[in-house]
Amino acid sequence: MTLSPTDRSTIRRNRERGASDPAALHAILDEGLVCHLGFVRDGDPVVLPTAYGRDGDTLYLHGSTGARYLAGDELPCCVTVTHLDGVVHARAVMHFSMNYRSAVVHGVARKVTDPGERWRALEVIVEQLTPGAWNHARRPDRRELAATAVFALDLAEASVKIRNGPPSDDEADVLADAAWAGVVPVRTVYGTPELAPDLRGHHDVPAHVRSADHRIG
Repeated sequence: MTLSPTDRSTIRRNRERGASDPAALHAILDEGLVCHLGFVRDGDPVVLPTAYGRDGDTLYLHGSTGARYLAGDELPCCVTVTHLDGVVHARAVMHFSMNYRSAVVHGVARKVTDPGERWRALEVIVEQLTPGAWNHARRPDRRELAATAVFALDLAEASVKIRNGPPSDDEADVLADAAWAGVVPVRTVYGTPELAPDLRGHHDVPAHVRSADHRIG
């Protein structure tokens, strides 16, 4: 299977960087921790960073029931996730670039009302942040569930774009050899866990927290 191209999801510039395998889309989404949710509110464009989670071909998003943009049963939106892998230094400033992996998903997110699916969606979002956390911490109570809106976005309309490798300099600049060129890798790493100041009693750092730094390279 391949990603289904539409007018919105078709890559037109640097098409060679596009990936059509759904596995590439899933990999980018699964590695991310934050997505950017774009929509129109009162005629104005809005983009918000938020947590998310993927379950099969569905992307789950959540927010406060008090948020105006989540008041309806549907939310036309665009969701993006990007990983920066390197800064590309070229010999000419117009050829500076970045090595990256990005996913863009278009669609109409539906409000999740089924209790079982809402519960599963929240588990997926929590597990996206740190696998194992859902079974470690207290789960949502009725008040918290009532204050949380959950939306589901189908991954049917999506695009993936990836750049890697060295700079693409003009031959004349390569021959002139007047400036340094190369790639500075960028990596996201986890630091040492810091205990909450109000943590009472003795608690060892849980295994799922200790192993969190294995998720991102």
